[in-house]
Amino acid sequence: MGGTDATGAPQQTGGAAGTGTALGSGGTIGGGGSGGAGGAGGSTSGPCDIYASGNTPCVAAHSTVRALTGAYGGNLYQVRRASDNTTKDIAALVPGGFADAAAQDAFCAGTSCTISVIYDQSGKGNHLTKAPAGGAKNTPDNEAVANALKLTVGGHTVYGVHIPAGVGYRNDKTSGIAVKDQPESMYMVTSGNFYNAGCCFDYGNAEMNNLDNGNGTMEAIYFGNCTNWGKGTGTGPWVMADLENGLFAGKDFGPTSTNTPLTSAYVTAMVIGNSGSFAIKGGNSQSGTLTTNLTTMYSGARPASGYNPMKKEGAIILGIGGDNSNAAQGNFFEGCMTSGASSDATDAAVQANIVAAGYGR
Repeated sequence: MGGTDATGAPQQTGGAAGTGTALGSGGTIGGGGSGGAGGAGGSTSGPCDIYASGNTPCVAAHSTVRALTGAYGGNLYQVRRASDNTTKDIAALVPGGFADAAAQDAFCAGTSCTISVIYDQSGKGNHLTKAPAGGAKNTPDNEAVANALKLTVGGHTVYGVHIPAGVGYRNDKTSGIAVKDQPESMYMVTSGNFYNAGCCFDYGNAEMNNLDNGNGTMEAIYFGNCTNWGKGTGTGPWVMADLENGLFAGKDFGPTSTNTPLTSAYVTAMVIGNSGSFAIKGGNSQSGTLTTNLTTMYSGARPASGYNPMKKEGAIILGIGGDNSNAAQGNFFEGCMTSGASSDATDAAVQANIVAAGYGR
């Protein structure tokens, strides 16, 4: 399907949204309240703490950048060294803190590394590894180059997951993920500077067998400017819901006037799924203040023809479609999936926490 990339640069830049200026030197993070994020000394809350307080606990939490709960001090991801195929886990420096990128740099010095595992921080064991073969691509996907997406978050040098076409992650044996018509919420932090119109840069709920099992068997966040199905206004990129056999900017494939492009350097993308309805939200993850800056792009009925009730299967994908379609590209920094559909207040608090983390600062 192809399409035109945005900037296409693997180095994620910071600065003001959409300016493409160089990363700043960091600085301290604004704290306070449930939306605060931790600096070098850790954090008292993260997105999963906020979801839990709203009775929609995380059942999956993935990030190569930071811990997503205030108490989490375990491993965030694993890297694989090309020279001898050995692996090393990269942990949060302190509970609630940022990734120990220096440990990655030391381990990978003089050779190259890929990201072999993105660990689940929810306690459910829903770790992501490279995607196996599927209906759209009958060979396994590739692992992401570990140092391809260097950035600063909260004054800390860290690495995101840079996903060109051909890279993808998956877990087909999950625990606690929504199935059938069960409610759920999910978000990811991605980038408005690296995307395309290929299918499909997704994070979320997919088929267990890596095949297209029909309308309603997926519920995942899509980000890009594909127009083969639905679309928003302008030329994108847009947050849409991948519900299988359709990317939806709203309730149907027609242009959704409330779904506007998000072109900032860091983008928060959300899909909230309820029985009979769903919502799409998005915003700038890099606001200069702690305001929520989160817009509801669509909230209402599900599409007709097989999408109500839903038939979700409960696998987790990153960077690909449910049948292993892997023509898309994008950047991934963090994301969570929940049990139950979150409230508007919870979504706003999660966005405030993301802003407080200090992407690009």
